[in-house]
Amino acid sequence: MRLIGLFLFLCTIAVAPAHAESLFFEDEPVQQGLRVADVSATFADIYQKLDGVKWGGKSLNVAIESLERLNKKAHIAATDERVVLVWGDDIIANYPRPAAGNWEGFGEITTALVLKMRERDADLRRQSTSELYQTVVGALMEGVDENGRYIYSRAAEIAEDGRLLTSAGITGTRDERGNFRVTGIYKGSSADAAGVRAGDLISEINGRPVAEMTDADLDAVISGFNSGTAKIKLLTPGGARNVVLRRATVVLADADVVHRSGAGTNGGILEIIVHNVSDSAVSIVNEALAKYPDAEGIILDLRAATGDDERAAAKLAGLFVGAVPVMRIVETARDEVEVVPGGNAVTKAPAVVLMSNQTRGTAEAIASAFYENDRGVLVGTPTGGIARIATQIDLNNGGALELLNKSIKTGAGRVIDGRGVFPIICLSNIRSASQSEAFFLNVLNGDFRATDFNTKAEVPAEDIRRGCPVITSGADEDALSSAVAMKILTDKKVYNRLMDK
Repeated sequence: MRLIGLFLFLCTIAVAPAHAESLFFEDEPVQQGLRVADVSATFADIYQKLDGVKWGGKSLNVAIESLERLNKKAHIAATDERVVLVWGDDIIANYPRPAAGNWEGFGEITTALVLKMRERDADLRRQSTSELYQTVVGALMEGVDENGRYIYSRAAEIAEDGRLLTSAGITGTRDERGNFRVTGIYKGSSADAAGVRAGDLISEINGRPVAEMTDADLDAVISGFNSGTAKIKLLTPGGARNVVLRRATVVLADADVVHRSGAGTNGGILEIIVHNVSDSAVSIVNEALAKYPDAEGIILDLRAATGDDERAAAKLAGLFVGAVPVMRIVETARDEVEVVPGGNAVTKAPAVVLMSNQTRGTAEAIASAFYENDRGVLVGTPTGGIARIATQIDLNNGGALELLNKSIKTGAGRVIDGRGVFPIICLSNIRSASQSEAFFLNVLNGDFRATDFNTKAEVPAEDIRRGCPVITSGADEDALSSAVAMKILTDKKVYNRLMDK
């Protein structure tokens, strides 16, 4: 329990001795398996680099106090004079606060606080150095930016932990109840982008309890080599949440391409699945468009796409919409920056853009670019409304910090962040093959009265999402997405009617 009057008492107590030059002794370079000098240097580097970034009015004290997120029993108070750690009702650390700009001092205090907590928290004690950084800096970053994160050096992590890439980017084991406990995440994978972290518990997949799944069923979802979508329920320290993981084909690339030659059209249908909006994805998509110039329809699957590289997003959108405004970047206290591709479109083929609540970041801007320029039909469920771009701060240990401090608007200036982009066809309102057919018949009969909520800024986004909820099963979503997209692209009357909105 934290008491306001406690601080007068705290200032008179020194639970741990404070050394004039350092909190650690040179003859104890390793404590609890950690090289304290290296860990302290990393934290010092983080604080110094963050000092050059706007924190939205938040102080360094906020970051330090955020470390109490590591355990519910921990309470940290950082004042102008002291940094105090209370565990339950006991004061277990009390250090003089370093002078302003003494990053080495702040780094050592952070390391000392972590060591104190590791003594009392078995889960923290078991973590490797990379996992510890991910956990500790993750908590620290939440105080600064709830969407910020720490990226450990990928080379160092592979060398230390020996993690291998799976198609979904997850490794783990079952617990005694049959649930799947995540033990490792491959950086850059769809699991990493979705915010899955080591220690999270997977309790349901596609609406089915994991405890009822066989090991073979589980393996097919987590590491199956075929492309597919998995809807996963996670139990995390912050509570239960749902994520979507998109498996790649054989190796997780930033984009996959499938050409359906026997799809009812002479030139076939080109299905492009984007996982991460990057220059690599742009190269893959550009190469596919050049290889299949006669494709008569394009399915751009952005259902699990994310990204924060506005230049790559502009290039990718530009392949389809040409040199028109794709998005606007808004920074704190700065004017909006309009982002426009540098070249003309390379294809005019009819397009269907698939989207979901896991479509985030610059991928949302790409979906909007198709919509605003009448280049394709939006199909799926509302996007995540997490349209922000990160400022990346490189650290001396090879890792980096990401602060999502830039928001994205559409090319026409509509707000996406916090609201999202809405489909013209809501997949979750199509429940079976017969209803799907009836839906298209209604369109053909001129009886389709869908509301384009992208033009209804006065309607709360929460109301729209309730009317077009996420689909529980990834397999069902895959089947519906494919059937609806193919019907639209192979029936010109349907496509033209939908493009008229």
